[in-house]
Amino acid sequence: MDSADTHVIGHESAVQRSPTPRIGAPVGSDAAPPVRVRSDRWLPAAAGFWFVVTVVGQLLFALYIMVLYGGGAMRGDITVLDSVMPKGYEPGDTVGNVTIIVHLALALLIMLAGAMQLVPQIRRQAPWLHRWTGRSYITAAILASFGGLYLVWVRGTVGDNAQHAGSTLNAALIVLFGVLAWRAARARNFGAHRTWALRLFLVASGVWFFRVGLMLTLLVFQRPVGFDPKTFTGPLLTFLTFAESLLPLLVLEGYLWGQQRATARGRIAIALTLGLLTCGMAVGVFGAMMGMWLPRMQ
Repeated sequence: MDSADTHVIGHESAVQRSPTPRIGAPVGSDAAPPVRVRSDRWLPAAAGFWFVVTVVGQLLFALYIMVLYGGGAMRGDITVLDSVMPKGYEPGDTVGNVTIIVHLALALLIMLAGAMQLVPQIRRQAPWLHRWTGRSYITAAILASFGGLYLVWVRGTVGDNAQHAGSTLNAALIVLFGVLAWRAARARNFGAHRTWALRLFLVASGVWFFRVGLMLTLLVFQRPVGFDPKTFTGPLLTFLTFAESLLPLLVLEGYLWGQQRATARGRIAIALTLGLLTCGMAVGVFGAMMGMWLPRMQ
C-alpha cells in the first residue's frame, strides 16, 4: 500500500504555484504575496504537528497493549483480559475469548503498521516493506472490524444500541476504505490510493480517537460529564462513537480542500483549525497515558 504521507506530514502544498521568483525576491519584482507565503508554510506545518502527535500517541497505545496484554500472555494469565474490559475473559466462551485475543493482536499490528505507513522514508527507501506493511495493515483492519462486530452484536459489550451503531459505522467505513485503497493501488492510481489510504488510517484509528477524546473531556471537566461511568452510556459516549470516524474524516476533507482549492486565507484558517484540534488531541493523549495506560503498565 502506497503511503498517505504526501497528504499529512508537511510536504509542499498541492496547490498550483504561479511561476514567480522565489520567496524573498526584491521589492518591485513578481514576489509571492506575503499571505500566500504564510499559507504555503502554515498548512504543511500544521500537518506535520498532527503527524508527530498522532504517531507518538499511537505508539504509546501500542506499548500499552504489548505490556498489559502481551505480559499477561507471557505469564499464561488469560484473566488479564478482565483488568480493563468489562466483558473480557469468560469461562466456557472459547469463541469469544479467542476473538478478543485475536482482536487485541490485530489492534497492535494496526497501531504499529499504521505509523509505518505514514513515514515517507520507508516508502522511498524500502518500497517493498511499504507494500507488505500496507497489505498487512488493510488485512488486519478488515479482520479487526469483523471481530469487533462479533463482540458488539453477538457476544455483547458495554454501551447501548446507539453506541453500537456508531461502532458498526466505523467498521463499515474501515472495510469500504480498505477495499478502495487496495483497488486504487492495484490500478496504480497512486494519487487516489493515498487519499483512500489516509481515510482508512483515520477510521482504523477510531478506537484510539475515542479514548483520546474521552480523556480530553475528563481532563477539561475533571469529572465524568455527559455519561454514566457505571453503565457507560450517555450522550457524550454516543457522540464520541460517531465522532471517532466522522470528525477526523471531516478534518481531512477540509485539509485536502485547503491543499487543492482554498484561497491563501482559507489555507491559513484550515491550518489554525488543524493546529487547534491537534493541541486538544495532544492533551487527550497525555490524559490517556497518565490516567489509563501508564498506571496499568506498572
